[in-house]
Parts: sequence; structure tokens; C-alpha cells
Amino acid sequence: MGPDAGGASHIARLAVDEAMPLDCGRSLGPIDIAYTTHGRMNADRSNAVLICHALTGDQHVVGTHPVTGRAGWWETLVGPGRPIDTDRMFVICANILGGCMGSTGPASINPQTGTVWGTDFPLVTIADMVRAQKLLIDHLGIDRLFAVVGGSMGGMQVLQWAVSYPDRVFAAVPIATAARHSAQNIAFHEVGRQAIIADPQWHQGRYADHDTRPTKGLAVARMTAHITYLSEMALHTKFGRRLQDRQRMSYGFEADFQVESYLRHQGISFVDRFDANSYLYITRAMDYFDIAADHGGVLANAFRGSRVRFCLISFSSDWLFPTVESRTIARAINAVAGNVSFTEIDTDRGHDAFLLDEPVFARIVSGFMDGAAAHAGLVRP
Repeated sequence: MGPDAGGASHIARLAVDEAMPLDCGRSLGPIDIAYTTHGRMNADRSNAVLICHALTGDQHVVGTHPVTGRAGWWETLVGPGRPIDTDRMFVICANILGGCMGSTGPASINPQTGTVWGTDFPLVTIADMVRAQKLLIDHLGIDRLFAVVGGSMGGMQVLQWAVSYPDRVFAAVPIATAARHSAQNIAFHEVGRQAIIADPQWHQGRYADHDTRPTKGLAVARMTAHITYLSEMALHTKFGRRLQDRQRMSYGFEADFQVESYLRHQGISFVDRFDANSYLYITRAMDYFDIAADHGGVLANAFRGSRVRFCLISFSSDWLFPTVESRTIARAINAVAGNVSFTEIDTDRGHDAFLLDEPVFARIVSGFMDGAAAHAGLVRP
């Protein structure tokens, strides 16, 4: 099934003859990139929108997830008649390099050894992930993306696309993200990584050789991270101090409170669909992210001369990537006379608000996409 078909899932084998150089100094190839497409390409291939997923996401942005059986993670934003309208746009979403849903990562087979990579896999960065995505976009014959859109780690990829390949992107929508990872966020990631590494079943990352998985450590890592995705108000509203399936406290260490039961469920369900080593690698890639680092430490220099249209969005109760992070990016783009709009959305739902049904958020994205399409002279397929 070709790239013009809607709703299809693919794995593209890329860079077969030449390994891709990585920021860590090593090279990697051949590379598999698993991706989905929705909608149809127009005649001049100008209506392509690349969706970049967050840390625990994957390419199944809409439709039924083949592993969990649940709906895609951005059904509220992507689809026919949605803000990212698949009746009008050709949407691509790729599993990142280092991921575990079909793209090359630590759980893949090392072609040199015939065994699972494990922690022999090279460290990858957000820039490496974007380089791999560019290989996919080249493979699909797309000269310039109409838009690149993503939240959280997906927003980091959006920024990297706009900085690394400004002539290949017309519009960029970085959501609930930052130009670099904060010390606090690195600290939370390190707690999660150490939970995985401390699991006796991790086996220095060679757990595939032992036919086991560090599920307990990965579940704790997921539980810790999930707390950061919610606001205090969201936790209070949803759970408060309500007890779980009991009338009184047990005076033990069972899940007395609903919030405890919820977090345990999040951890248990996560390990069924995610690879522990991928979690280590992807969180490390986020920690290393710093757009300004390659531009003399001056963020504005990263956007100098760019003609990309930016729409930055933050959420008032997001303490993982607070509004100040998006405002810093907007000011840097303004400082070099770039084209940028910025909105903070008032909500008590925390960082995960970008994944939820937030009408104001949907209207802002829809309005920006419509305006950008008009300026681009976008032709329907």
C-alpha cells in the first residue's frame, strides 16, 4: 500500500546502504522506521503534516492501537473534520528512533551479532530522531512539510525540525515543551532510570538474553513520571483522599487510596506495551536536548533567518513544562523577527492537557492550521 493510502500502517527500511551518523559519534544502519499515514497526499505533495509523539507515545496517533486495543492517543486533534483534518491533510506519524513499536531501538536485532541490541545500542538524541524522520520524509518524496506538530517530547522534535531543516517546514506547532530539559525534569528521569536499573531482572540491559523483563522497575518509573503529567488540582479533583474499594484504612501497605490504585494500574498496563531499555534511552535523549547549545548558547540564534511560522501553546497548570518555557522560546523567535504566536491555555489538567479534550486548545490549533493553509495556498487532495 503506497503513501497515498489513508489509515495504513507501514515499516520503511531506510538508509540500507549507508549508516546514519549519530550525535554520540557512532553510526547506525540499516534503520527501520515504523509509521502510520492518514488522509491523502495532494498532487504537489504540499499537504503533509508530521505528528511527533511524546515519550510514551508511538505512531498510532489515531485508530485502534494494535497492542492495547485502545483508541489512538490524539483522536481529539487528528481526524476527519478535526483541527488537523485528514480530509484535507496527509498526516504522518512515525515511531521514534530508539522506540519499541517497530522502529529501530534497543529491543531490535543488532545485525552484527544477530542478537537483541540491549544496552549495546548507541545513545540517540532528539536531533538523531529528527534525522531519521527526515529520511522517512525523503522516502515519501515530500520536499517540504506543511506542518510539524507535537507535544512534550514531540514538541522538542518540532523545534529540532524547525531549527535543523527550516526550509523543509512551513509551520511548526510545539506544544507544552521547552528548548532544553530542566534540572528538575532530568532528576525525575533519573529516578525512573534507577528504578529500572535496580530491578534484578534488568541484567545490565541484557534481559532479553535471560528471557525476562524488569517489569517492576519499569512500572515504578512509569508511576513516577505519570505524577508529573498531572497537576495537584487534577489529582485532588479526580481522587482526593478517597479510599479504594474499602470503608476504612487497612493500616498496611495495600492500595488504600484511589490514587495509589490508579498509579499501580498505570504502571502495570505500561509494561505490557513498552520496552525498559527504550525508556532509558528516550529519557536520556530528552535530558540531552538543548536547542541553544549548538548556537553559541543563545537561543535566538537557533531561529535567526527562519521563515517557519510558529504557534507555541502552553497550559497554566503544567509544572513539568511550565509556561515560562514556551514564553522563552517565543521571545527568542521574536528577538530575530520571526513569525510566532503564543498562547497559554487556562486549565487545571496539567501537562497531559494536550492529550485531552480541551476545546480552547482545539480551537487554537484549528485556527492556526487554517490560517497557515491559507497563506500556503494549500490545495485539497
